[in-house]
Amino acid sequence: MPQLDMLAAVDLGSNSFRMELGRMEHGQLVRTDYLKETVRQGGDLDAQRNLTPEAMERGWECLARFRERLHGLSASQVRAVATQTLREARNREVFLNRAQQVLGYPIEIISGTEEARLIYIGVSQFLPNDGERRLVIDVGGRSTEMILGQNREPSTMNSYRVGSVSWSQKYFPQGQFTEQAFNQAKVAAQAVLEEALVMYPRDLWDKAYGASGTVGAVADVLQYAGWTPGQITRDGLAWLIQCVQAAQHFSRLRLEGLKEDRRAVIGGGLAVLSALFEQFDIEALHVAQGALRHGAMHELVERDHGEMDVRDASVHRLARKFGVDREQAKRVGDVALQLLAMMNPSGSPAPHRIERKLAWASELHEVGLSISHSDYHKHGAYILDNADVIGFSQPELHRLSMLVLGHHGKLRKLDIDFEDPMVVQQLLALRLSVILCHSRRPPDMTGLQVHCDPEQKIFEWQCPSDWAQRFPQSNHLIQQEIISWQKTPWTLRLRQTKFEK
Repeated sequence: MPQLDMLAAVDLGSNSFRMELGRMEHGQLVRTDYLKETVRQGGDLDAQRNLTPEAMERGWECLARFRERLHGLSASQVRAVATQTLREARNREVFLNRAQQVLGYPIEIISGTEEARLIYIGVSQFLPNDGERRLVIDVGGRSTEMILGQNREPSTMNSYRVGSVSWSQKYFPQGQFTEQAFNQAKVAAQAVLEEALVMYPRDLWDKAYGASGTVGAVADVLQYAGWTPGQITRDGLAWLIQCVQAAQHFSRLRLEGLKEDRRAVIGGGLAVLSALFEQFDIEALHVAQGALRHGAMHELVERDHGEMDVRDASVHRLARKFGVDREQAKRVGDVALQLLAMMNPSGSPAPHRIERKLAWASELHEVGLSISHSDYHKHGAYILDNADVIGFSQPELHRLSMLVLGHHGKLRKLDIDFEDPMVVQQLLALRLSVILCHSRRPPDMTGLQVHCDPEQKIFEWQCPSDWAQRFPQSNHLIQQEIISWQKTPWTLRLRQTKFEK
């Protein structure tokens, strides 16, 4: 039986893969299941920054187990995100291609800024809207995210390439804990975090929160040892570092509350935490209930249940930043959506997500004009492929960049799936709309139609018999468009009709 009210988030972290399932009750997410496996892919990047076959296999096996629990959930109910290790891995596509097949759902590689934003969204869901200014920190396996925010809104978000797994490998390679190694690891972490000093000064936040693995593991040990539950103090952190140094090696660590999977990476995590406490004048770090996966789940609600999608605001912001002609963008968007609807009659309308992506591409199709009129579509695609845009994963931005690149010019070398009718319909709708709006005024759509036969891969452009005479430039551009599609698996053909008023 379909579980229509269920939501799930999968977090492919550098140290652990986590999956959480829950449902919304009275505006709050209530957990129904939680799974975590220590995969430690972040420790198995080779010298060329490739994931080893063993690391990939561990990941695939874990995702196969997750898939069994996700059975029955639609794609709109599940969001899977991957973080720093897969951002770094040169062979990530090899892992991802099979991973998505194994899991049965798309996997997004999100940017460090997007990871930070989702962490804050997740943490804030479990905190009151009391106006408190918050510093949120998440020490992960290969990166550390820092966020300033108030209530539900993050304001400053950054990701730094320092984490428990990478620092343990680099400064405690044999698992030996010495005072010298700790000092070196802390100083190195402070060097990486130095650029953050001007963005996270002590006078900009009232209370510091720590999310996820390292913070939770350290807080658990301190609580078992009698320290205040739910927080890490500077004194408690110093005491724990002394305990770890006294053990001399991770195999001899006997700390109540320290899980087996944390022993090998606790040294790196403690060194990073120590650097953060000292550098940012933190007296106490309070353990947050929320995490990245909770932020991802909450955005599923926003995206697919009629609430505001943060990506809409990001697209508007990007359009303003690059001086896009908003009136022209709206004209192109309105016509493109009208054409898309023609290709999908009432019996099988285009999904809302397809319409939304076409609207984004329409709004941003001229974003490259701020660089140059020559090849502006290429400049626009470059901007989208290389920008951190809040709410978007890297694959999402690339697909959007391909629509922007493809709205004009040659189709043959475009990196899109020409076997996916919806993707091709988006592309044609945008290209035709740009043609019809070429004079930068609303086009006369009277008698114009476009139909799609996805099985035969045929588009048919219908226009009144006198349309070419009334709109010679538009007709010329349509004729050129027909030629352009000859170099793809699809055919665009023209049919003139007698239009009666």
